[in-house]
Amino acid sequence: MKVKCILCEKLETIDDDSIVAKRLRNRPIHTYMCDECHDRITRKTNERLRLKKVTDEDENSL
Repeated sequence: MKVKCILCEKLETIDDDSIVAKRLRNRPIHTYMCDECHDRITRKTNERLRLKKVTDEDENSL
């Protein structure tokens, strides 16, 4: 199955029998994101949450 990443629009081929392919076929609302974009978003989200936690701890110490 050919899929396109919603963020970078990179075309990839995934196995037709994979869970991801089944989800995309059966539920059109689901979208595909390549591993690179998924990892980048995860990394940035974790960094943002870490910074928020540090900021909250600093405010509570005052």
